[in-house]
Amino acid sequence: MNIEELEQIAESVWLENDKFDQEINVCMGTGCLSQHSDQLKDALAKAVTASGKNAFVRRTGCMGLCAAGPLVLVDPDEILYQHVNASHAEAVVASLGAEPVKELQCDLREHFDQQVHVVLENSGHIDPERIDDYIARDGYLALVTALTEMKPQDVIKQITESGLRGRGGGGYPTGLKWGTVAKAGGDVKYVICNGDEGDPGAFMDRSVLESDPQRVLEGMAIAAYAVGASKGYVYVRAEYPLAVSRLTACLRDARRRGLLGNNICNTPFNFDVEIRLGAGAFVCGEETALIASIEGRRGMPKPRPPYPAVSGLWGRPTLINNVETFANIAPILRKGAKWFASQGTEKSKGTKVFALTGKITNTGLVEVPMGITLRKIIEGIGGGVPDGHKFKAVQTGGPSGGCIPEEHLDIEVSYESLIQAGSMMGSGGMIVMDDTSCMVNVARFFIEFCMTESCGKCIPCRAGTAQMYTLLTRICTGAGTMDDLNLLVDLCGTIKETSLCGLGQTAPNPVLSTLRYFKNEYIEHIMHKRCPAGVCNMKAALAAEHGLEVLA
Repeated sequence: MNIEELEQIAESVWLENDKFDQEINVCMGTGCLSQHSDQLKDALAKAVTASGKNAFVRRTGCMGLCAAGPLVLVDPDEILYQHVNASHAEAVVASLGAEPVKELQCDLREHFDQQVHVVLENSGHIDPERIDDYIARDGYLALVTALTEMKPQDVIKQITESGLRGRGGGGYPTGLKWGTVAKAGGDVKYVICNGDEGDPGAFMDRSVLESDPQRVLEGMAIAAYAVGASKGYVYVRAEYPLAVSRLTACLRDARRRGLLGNNICNTPFNFDVEIRLGAGAFVCGEETALIASIEGRRGMPKPRPPYPAVSGLWGRPTLINNVETFANIAPILRKGAKWFASQGTEKSKGTKVFALTGKITNTGLVEVPMGITLRKIIEGIGGGVPDGHKFKAVQTGGPSGGCIPEEHLDIEVSYESLIQAGSMMGSGGMIVMDDTSCMVNVARFFIEFCMTESCGKCIPCRAGTAQMYTLLTRICTGAGTMDDLNLLVDLCGTIKETSLCGLGQTAPNPVLSTLRYFKNEYIEHIMHKRCPAGVCNMKAALAAEHGLEVLA
């Protein structure tokens, strides 16, 4: 495969598409599929055949606006339809080349205009299981260019100059990590894509793997060439069957096209990828626990150093990045480091994909430039809090992050600013809460998650999170005291400082952030036996305080 062959494939796809007047793109990501968009696609195809219209129907991945699904995008007219089902198929097809179906038309300009799609640039425009669709939109151009025109150190230099940081949560400079693996000794090296997305409310990596899997494979192959690896693994949750299915099909097609395997692009470079299914352990998002799981051992972290970049999978130098990080690689090489670095802030370059969920009007997947404010994401892109309720807080970073109140909504989204606000970027989960949420109960929910997901290897995490959960339960049920609150604060500090891995070290963050901004709610629960949001049931505590018996 060379650039000329890629151009020939792309041209054949465009010539084929040009035969049709319209393209009907049907979202078949997990969200829309759960609302039978597969039946919708079949109904649209039958309606096109029956009508004689010169159009074709394409399956695509996630289009982002999950709250309005199933979604249908008609190109080249750029008409987006929402809440479409099979019964609407004839009306949609009849409208081609005529007036749109008004009752189905979606016109959320503010939702889309404030986004910048880099990772999601193919969103809604390609069939995720057709490699030629990907190639037609400059797919694999970056890999072929790197293999035939660049040295490995030139690739690393481009990634370093772009300012790309790991999108898995830690924000470690990607180019620096690649350079470390490249300098490590040994003939055998590995590249791992971390698709173990376990944060509650997070579905960024799943959607990218479902919608544009070839993009991730291309990023992995470029990384392998840069660091000197010949074998790669995609570690993905078994709970993501659609992602696994599409990734499997894409691996087969990439091998057939000579873009994976031996002597790629007629060069000495060999690289192939295998899928490893995770059993759903949140701790396996941590690098050393993930490595243990791939090796067939129980997923438990181990002390570092040595770091995986020096001694990782089977003791060999190993590069680990997450799905979104790899999805950024090809566009950086295609468009240049300066192009990528021109977006975002001084220390947080590029864009970030967020899964916007919770008490928000427009739930779904969004991609925004770093530096945008939380308010623009929540009120502009997300459409604000529905049903007349007031915004209360937004949780970023999942169980490792914190809750940010309304007075901080105008801070910019960057690694540094979110940490200063008591939260973190994380992998990209963003859960919005309104005035019906009890912040003490929210903290208890995340601590229960961390307690359940703790691997149990170190005592601070294993025992500490259980004690924190017990204390928060006492407070939520009205049985807590100020001594319990003081002990809770002490436990947070101890667990953060002494836990072995990131799960335990960040587990106290939801408690610390809610204490920082919503301490009055803790006091109300303890001193007045009252939950301001009316969420927590304190009947038993109130009855006991007054010597009464609670009737069933």
